[in-house]
Amino acid sequence: MQHSTVQGHLEMSLVVSPELSFGIGADLVYEAGDPYAVRFAFNLPGDTPVTWVFARELLRDGLSRPSGEGDVHIHPLGGEPPEVRIALHTPHGDAVLHAPAAPLVAFLARTDRLVPTGQEFAGRELDAQLAAILRGCDAG
Repeated sequence: MQHSTVQGHLEMSLVVSPELSFGIGADLVYEAGDPYAVRFAFNLPGDTPVTWVFARELLRDGLSRPSGEGDVHIHPLGGEPPEVRIALHTPHGDAVLHAPAAPLVAFLARTDRLVPTGQEFAGRELDAQLAAILRGCDAG
């Protein structure tokens, strides 16, 4: 039986200033039922997790080039090991996070095994057709 969810965990740095940052964990979730989105639940010390939803394509693009419009911007930082910068903009303030690229690459590879990039719509269309066929079987 194939799982319909990919989960991962990532240790990131919340950058407060050029001189100060602190580590936070983020739980990543990708669900076949919402094939264009990746959910990040940021685990802030002493607070409830804060969840952001990113486009899977934005995350993938941000690993190799500056990407994003609006509230989320992602771009590679390089370095050794390679990192990415994730900037989040809200009406209440901004947050800048740095994350190692390797776990994100591995997570995205796992999402591609579940729903290959470029086939997101095809999978949903197939699910809808299968559901319609099964409904027809129940009617008889």
